[in-house]
Amino acid sequence: MAAPEAWRARSCWFCEVAAATTMEATSREAAPAKSSASGPSAPPALFELCGRAVSAHMGVLESGVWALPGPILQSILPLLNIYYLERIEETALKKGLSTQAIWRRLWDELMKTRPSSLESVTCWRAKFMEAFFSHVLRGTIDVSSDKRLCDQRFSPLLHSSRHVRQLTICNMLQGATELVAEPNRRVLETLASSLHTLKFRHLLFSDVAAQQSLRQLLHQLIHHGAVSQVSLYSWPVPESALFILILTMSAGFWQPGPGSLPCRLCGEASRGRAPSRDEGSLLLGSRRPRRDAAERCAAALMATRRKSEVKQMPRAVPPTRVTRRSTQESLAIGGTDSKLYLPATSYEASGTKQPSAPAAASASSSTSSKRAPASSASQPKPLKRFKRAAGKKGPRTRQGSGAESEDLYDFVFIVAGEKEDGEEMEIGEVACGALDGSDPSCLGLPALEASQRFRSISTLELFTVPLSTEAALTLCHLLSSWVSLESLTLSYNGLGSNIFRLLDSLRALSGQAGCRLRALHLSDLFSPLPILELTRAIVRALPLLRVLSIRVDHPSQRDNPAVPENAGPPGHIVGDEEIPENCLEQLEMGFPRGAQPAPLLCSVLKASGSLQQLSLDSATFASPQDFGLVLQTLKEHNLSLKRLSFHDMNLADCQSEVLFLLKNLTLQEITFSFCRLFEKRPVQFLPEMVAAMKGNSTLKGLRLPGNRLGNAGLLALADVFSEDSSSSLCQLDISSNCIKPDGLLEFAKRLERWGRGAFGHLRLFQNWLDQDAVTAREAIRRLRATCHVVSDSWDSTQAFADYVSTM
Repeated sequence: MAAPEAWRARSCWFCEVAAATTMEATSREAAPAKSSASGPSAPPALFELCGRAVSAHMGVLESGVWALPGPILQSILPLLNIYYLERIEETALKKGLSTQAIWRRLWDELMKTRPSSLESVTCWRAKFMEAFFSHVLRGTIDVSSDKRLCDQRFSPLLHSSRHVRQLTICNMLQGATELVAEPNRRVLETLASSLHTLKFRHLLFSDVAAQQSLRQLLHQLIHHGAVSQVSLYSWPVPESALFILILTMSAGFWQPGPGSLPCRLCGEASRGRAPSRDEGSLLLGSRRPRRDAAERCAAALMATRRKSEVKQMPRAVPPTRVTRRSTQESLAIGGTDSKLYLPATSYEASGTKQPSAPAAASASSSTSSKRAPASSASQPKPLKRFKRAAGKKGPRTRQGSGAESEDLYDFVFIVAGEKEDGEEMEIGEVACGALDGSDPSCLGLPALEASQRFRSISTLELFTVPLSTEAALTLCHLLSSWVSLESLTLSYNGLGSNIFRLLDSLRALSGQAGCRLRALHLSDLFSPLPILELTRAIVRALPLLRVLSIRVDHPSQRDNPAVPENAGPPGHIVGDEEIPENCLEQLEMGFPRGAQPAPLLCSVLKASGSLQQLSLDSATFASPQDFGLVLQTLKEHNLSLKRLSFHDMNLADCQSEVLFLLKNLTLQEITFSFCRLFEKRPVQFLPEMVAAMKGNSTLKGLRLPGNRLGNAGLLALADVFSEDSSSSLCQLDISSNCIKPDGLLEFAKRLERWGRGAFGHLRLFQNWLDQDAVTAREAIRRLRATCHVVSDSWDSTQAFADYVSTM
């Protein structure tokens, strides 16, 4: 009896606490109604008035509302604003109530966007709050425009921050400054524990203040937070300072910028240790002793200083710098001791002008005596963006500046050298020489030894971000010691010959104790190495790699005289050198046009005994025998292979090889996607293929999209599910196969006749089912009794060419 009494007490309490406010609300709503010309409107129901009153006074009644019985609480939930609706979630779940429908309706009404069909939303509350946080941060939503979003007792950013798992920063770094501001300190602390993925999209040039804010934001979210993935998308002209900042902070390096306050979290307990001397040398990518590099830098400075005595220039003339002053100020992490520098590009060829003399003079007051004056009166202006190195050697001396003692990235590589004729080489000439790869042992990152080392991310993705030589060098030097990195994606970055430096850095990383890199995704328009040789190089450099996805859209430039046949530094494999056994489990390759040497592919497969999934896209072989050689290698050396996929390959002349594949490989899933499989001899080949499948008891999935199967082919394929079949096929994809409604109906009837039970999924996208909608609906209705059917409404008139080919 106690429970019903408590229930009635809570119900009475609800009516009592709402009575006064209900009368007040009723009087306010009735007053304008009397004066309205259209006459009084129907008053709301008493229960709705009570609910509105309670939701409007949740600040006082919240604890009591939480204790209401489930039926009453269920009616109040839709009336709450998003803050109280989020707070009451746990209580609602305990009472057996779900708020998912309410959050979905809020998404449709306020966000007004439809989620992707590929996205499976498991929690609409989290999805709404994460999107709400991003909109408020960017200022793209006005919380005061809707009472469901506005409540003076709550901070929109703070209340929604704990649901943010993925944050995107766009354009001019909007939101970075707001997040690091003192009023949002708690918001940033919450993000540090909840945020896992940080994305940058369509970045533009930014000022020093924005970059300094981003520096603090990355330090908090990566070094002291839980961010494990950083992704950059669509950055056609990367700004050097900003790009290097993101990379370096993602790799775990940190030093406060000029004029910034020290991080309050960087106490003795949480301060990351600086790399040791040996680690620093490895980070710098140097294969020579660190002392030798420093001595050569000093020798270069002394040589320049002696020459500068002859060529004295006014001190007000600004130095020739690779980046603008904001680059120095926004990326400063280094101290005054033992600095190394990245190679400089030949910006003199750009023809632009330097900043004004007073600005440069004010920046060069403290350390001008330590640097040589400029050697030319006409100084080009440093660019904000990456430029390809001109590779032109010429005198390039420098003049110091006050900010240089605190710079992070002073993109001039200082190293001594000598010309072949015995004359002293100037700094700029050495820099250009190193940039061209003539002295790769001298390439290095600046001041990393003076930086603090914190936690770094485990996943780095660069999509359509062109990498200049400077950017590629920076990335490669960071990669060589980035032991926490588990997944790396480089997609259409224009690496070119820098692919050799990337291979060197990956090889160095693989030699590090604790290297975790297990997934590499690499795609580009061109490659100086043929794709199979590049694949061999990667699996040799990273024998512990588990997932490798590599794609090159256009053929190698090997025939170009500028790229010699043995291109690449010593140690890069080409040819028939044996590949040691590796740990690859998944290999995906997208080939450019042209026949591929089957022996090179077979050598990779032989060394990949643990391979479970293989995908070949647009692969072309010189003859069907070469394709058969690949299949024979899979049979003999890849016994663990479970999934095999061929896409956009002409297999019309490889029907015997396909039959060998179905009979001899114990696969679970095979895909022939747009492979012209039934283009030749379909009447003879189809029965042979069906017979091979009927005797295959391991195959569970068959995907045949885009192979011109037609009605006749579909009916022949139905025999796979007959009573005398040993097939375990449960997934069938026959999309884009010129199938008509009458053929599909007959296929369904045959399955019914054989009494075949439910066999899983059937995909029917882009077939000619619109030619007879009634028959198509009947066929799908019958099929759904045996399997899950996925189809679409497609206009078959655009497939006239395929229709002619199957007549």
